[in-house]
Formats: sequence, C-alpha cells, structure tokens
Amino acid sequence: MKAPAGTEPKPGFAAWYLIAALTLAYTASFIDRQVLNLLVGPLKADFGLDDTKLSLLQGVAFTSAYILFSPLFGRLADTGSRRGILIFGIALWSIGTSLCGLSRTYWQLFMARFGVGGSEACLTPAAWSIIADSFPERMIPRAFSIFMMGPYLGGGLALIFGGLLLESAEHWDLSAVPLIGAMKPWQIVFLAAGLPGLLIVAMMFFVREPVRHASRIAEDKGQMAMADVWRVFIQHRGFYGNFYAGMSSLVVCLYAFPAWMPTVLIRRFDAAASTVGVQYGALVLVTGSLGVLTGPWLARMLEKRGRVESLMLLPFCAAVGLILISIALGFTTSYASALAVATAASFIYSMPQALASSALQLATPNRMRGIASAVYVFVVSVTGLGAAPTIVALLTDHVFGDEKRVGDSLSITCAAAALLSAFFLWRALRSYRLLLAHR
Repeated sequence: MKAPAGTEPKPGFAAWYLIAALTLAYTASFIDRQVLNLLVGPLKADFGLDDTKLSLLQGVAFTSAYILFSPLFGRLADTGSRRGILIFGIALWSIGTSLCGLSRTYWQLFMARFGVGGSEACLTPAAWSIIADSFPERMIPRAFSIFMMGPYLGGGLALIFGGLLLESAEHWDLSAVPLIGAMKPWQIVFLAAGLPGLLIVAMMFFVREPVRHASRIAEDKGQMAMADVWRVFIQHRGFYGNFYAGMSSLVVCLYAFPAWMPTVLIRRFDAAASTVGVQYGALVLVTGSLGVLTGPWLARMLEKRGRVESLMLLPFCAAVGLILISIALGFTTSYASALAVATAASFIYSMPQALASSALQLATPNRMRGIASAVYVFVVSVTGLGAAPTIVALLTDHVFGDEKRVGDSLSITCAAAALLSAFFLWRALRSYRLLLAHR
C-alpha cells in the first residue's frame, strides 16, 4: 500500500549516491553521442561528406541500434538486475566511443556509432525504473530532475572540452606516441570522450539494487505477462498514445538544436569551432540544467494551487513556447541574437523532461515501467535522435541547396515539431487528468 503523504521515509545516502552515479552516466552518454556535432567540419573534409551523409552518423547509425536494443533492455529492466544492466551497458558504450576515434573509413565510424547507440539503450529503462524504486513518490520528480541534468551537462561539456581539445590537438606533436601519433585531432577527441565512462562503471559496483514498489494505478503482483502489459496500454491509450506522440515531437527540438546549432553559428557567422564550443556549450550546460531543475519546482507550485496534472501541463506549455522560439531563429541577423534564441530554446526544451518522465513512471505499474520506458525511448529515438538531424540536413541540401541556410532548415523543422507536440500533449493532458481522478 502507498504510504500516507508526509509519512514516507526520506531517501538515505544510498539513494543519493545512486542519483549521482546515474547522472554522471547520463552525462557521459551525451558527451559520447554529441561530441560528433562539433566535428562536422573535420569529418566532412576527411570523408568527403555532404550534410545528409553526415547526419546519418548523428542519427541513423546511433538510433537504429538504440531502437533495436531498447525493447530488450526494457524487458530486462523489468525482470532482472538493473544494476548489472547498467554496468554492462556503460562499459560497452565507453569502449565504442573510443573505437570511433580508431576509425579510418566512413563505414567504420558508422559501425562504431551503431555500437555506442545499442549499448546506450540500456540506460533509460534501467535508470528510470531503479530511480522510481529508490525514492518516495513525492520526491520522484526531484530525483528525475537531477538525473535529467545529464543531457545538458553532457551536451555542454562535449562542446566545451571537445572544442578546446580539437583546437589544442591541432598543435600537438604526438608522432613519437604509438598508435595515437598517427591520429588526427578529431580522432583524439573521440578517444578522450570514451574514457570517463570507465570510471563510472567502477562507481556502479557500489550501487544497491532497491526493492521494487507498486505504482499509483495498480498493486503489482509479481512479473506481468506481455498480454497484461498490452492490456494496460490499450486501456489507457488516450494517455500513452498521445504522451508518446507529443513527447517524441518535442524531443525533435532537444536533438535538432544541439546537433545543428554549432554548425549554424560557424557557417552563418564565420565563428571558430572552439569559440562556438565554449560559448554555446557553456550556455547549454547552464540553461539546460536550470531548465530541468526548474520544472519540478514549477510543478510543485502548480500542485499547491490545485493543478494535480502539472506534470503534463508544463510540457504542453513548453511546446507552445518552442513554436515561438523556433520561428524567432529564422529571423536572427547576428551571432549574438542567434545564440540568445538557442539559449532560450535550451531552457524551454529541458524544463519538461523530468516532469514527463515522472508522469510516465507514476502512471505505470511497476512491473511494466521498463517496457513503458523502452517504448518511450523507441518513439523519441525514431523522431528525435533519428529523424531530426536528417530532416534538417535534407532541407539544407535538397530544398535550399545552400549550406549557409542550415539555420532556416533548423527553424522550420523545430517549429513544425513543436506545433505537433502541443497538439498531442494537450490531448495527453486531458487523459492524464482523468487517469489521476480514477486512480
């Protein structure tokens, strides 16, 4: 039975250590997946690529494996040791990132990115499930908000240190160092990006596997059969269907902006990669982290005013805000104004992420949280991580035919995605309100 409000035990050191380790893991995963966004220029030059082919490295190479393995890891998270899954996955994707640096051809790099994507698929279902069982219900949004800082810390650090390392490595003489001496600067960046994950693996050995708890809508009685899982999805399809569609559309902005904004600033305003990396990276790190931490605080304020559906109301509001911000990007005329719009976007698209994750976990029976998270990973990966970078590239290459107009492509893609998100999240909000009323 659920404990009465105010009587739930406070999380101890083990719970907060878990959050620290998982946040570092999430940070490392985004360093590994997004450092490529700053290497667009060197990779295009070395492999003779256009934007569309390069976008396949950003999206399809990573996402196809991510999608393929997400259901497997989701089911394992529901039935097995989530701690063991995380140790295995973090070690594998860290090695895969370093292997990107050893690539000598486009297809070698493509396959290395495939390996990184497949192993990173373990993180979301295992982490979401283990967090929900490690904290009392009232503190789950706060715990998720800390964990959800990972993408913004990782994305920011990838740009900051990736840019600095890329610039510095161009002046290093490593000819006497075996193996590394023959590497180009972009290869050294990939090699270095994979190293932090191995330290996080060591941290995960000290994480304890928590006892599984029941959810709001059902007292879970052991392992759920897949037929029962499907029955819950069908029964609450008004929430699940619109939630997945709305959040996957919103995540297009989350992935498209970091994937192409550095290139927009470099091409359109002739900025140096190191300058963009430090400035845009720092802004993403700060505003993204503030956004994801502000979300639960705003939700709590709304709940005190009687808006019990605040975990879904704020994502809808964020989608509406992103429509306006994305349109504004198309009208920027200076480096400073473009950077300001990108900064606002980073705050807005980060703010609802922890809230949506919390809503999904709280509305889902414990023994299907892993598979519900895996479905979420699947749909957001197809549209956000997989399609978003390529849609922008296709517009640039085949509609505008001018690589300097990548900013217009980004503006159109994100505005359309945010509009779709607002439509579906409004529908999900109504269903979520009814679900809470009948729980």
